[in-house]
Amino acid sequence: MRRFHKMHGLGNDFALFDAREEPLAMSETLARAIADRRTGIGCDQVILLGPSRIADLAMRIFNADGGEVEACGNASRCVALLVGGRPAIETAGGVIAASADAAGISIDMGAPRFGWDEMPLAYAMDTEAMPVGWEDLHDPAAVNVGNPHVIFFVPDADAVPLDRLGPQIERDPLFPGRVNVNVASVTDGAIRLRVWERGAGLTRACGTGACATAVAAIRRKLVTSPVTVHLPGGALEIDWQPDGTIRMTGPATHVYEGEIDLETLA
Repeated sequence: MRRFHKMHGLGNDFALFDAREEPLAMSETLARAIADRRTGIGCDQVILLGPSRIADLAMRIFNADGGEVEACGNASRCVALLVGGRPAIETAGGVIAASADAAGISIDMGAPRFGWDEMPLAYAMDTEAMPVGWEDLHDPAAVNVGNPHVIFFVPDADAVPLDRLGPQIERDPLFPGRVNVNVASVTDGAIRLRVWERGAGLTRACGTGACATAVAAIRRKLVTSPVTVHLPGGALEIDWQPDGTIRMTGPATHVYEGEIDLETLA
């Protein structure tokens, strides 16, 4: 039997396994089975904690389709809640730092990257307003905040058929490594955001998506920092700081702790 924690950040939910002392071999097949909401634990992402030589601990992230990704802001807040203190967390996208105060759990997500080859894109173009489009979605921004995001600013984010366009854009040849798809509308200095996550689909919240969208909106002078980003699951506060790094603040929730026989899923 293997102990796990079910946690969520604004409804973006995780099955978290702490393998710092007892190693756990995670595969694409096993992650997909754990994430299955009918026959597994059920979650958007499977999180595996392990030891790190450069930080307090390491975090690996597997989407519901079993694919491993570089970063997850909501999962980072959940890990910080679970381990306590001010942990430095090693991810495939870099080391991030966490802290907690009355406003919630804050994560220093590092500096955003804007180079077309840092996304990466299939060919060079201006990532502040890319001259491409899909149906009524045009001129997106592209930002890498540990994982790649494309952001469309629209009059009404809720009116976009993201369940249909999301998978089409995610797998477009323009994005060789696939991409997270964000649609956002700006009202009264705040952002309304919906996200199609690469490998996970529509989720109630996406921390890296909120960071990428806030930065893209600030670059276009649509908002100023800090800015509140409203997602279906709740709100995150995003601060693109003078030193160039992004600070994300929001809640994290521990739902329950349980045990599962992983051999029955493999």
